[in-house]
Amino acid sequence: MNPTPSAEAKNKAVPSDELPSTSSLQKSKEFTVLDKKGEAHTFQSLYDGEFTRVLIIFIRHFFCGSCQEFISALSQAITPSDLESLPSPPSIIIIGCGDPGLIDFYATETKCPYPIYADPERKLYKEFGMVSNYGMGARPEYFRRSMARVIGESMIQTLKHFGTGLMMKGGESSQNGGEFIFEAVDGSEEKSLSWCHRMTNTRDHLGMDELKQVLDPEG
Repeated sequence: MNPTPSAEAKNKAVPSDELPSTSSLQKSKEFTVLDKKGEAHTFQSLYDGEFTRVLIIFIRHFFCGSCQEFISALSQAITPSDLESLPSPPSIIIIGCGDPGLIDFYATETKCPYPIYADPERKLYKEFGMVSNYGMGARPEYFRRSMARVIGESMIQTLKHFGTGLMMKGGESSQNGGEFIFEAVDGSEEKSLSWCHRMTNTRDHLGMDELKQVLDPEG
């Protein structure tokens, strides 16, 4: 049996970006995100509660084919039953930067079983220092289709929403996202941010093995 990795080894396995400042984290607690019905929830309410570890994934705009590839891969590689089987089951929450009216569409396209919210004003993205650019970076392992197909299908999805009034409301196309882990403090339901990764380009989400590591560092 392999020995349990030390905290230092676990941190090196999936390095963390610099965490947002204490003031930014405090400020973000009262920011609101919208659910699929357009109802507002404080950001803090998403991660406080029964789970000891909560992974919040910030995606790009709701028509982004690259992020759809990522969420589709995540939905297959890490299922709710996988999380429930862990000794201290974590939870996963998705936040996009477009109109909440596109949440149901996004969940259907990606077969995402996890809660999805919208931050159309990008307050959290900006407060947490997530960057905006159109860089592609290296092809990630979660990509299963060609880039030409991803771009083409993204354009088709956008055009299909012409009649809904949501075609131009997918979100800021240059905005990148990231992954943030909130963990329980001293066994309480209150959480603090312990780890984060900000995308440096449009295809820079974590790989599936890295996600499993941050969700279950003892595994």
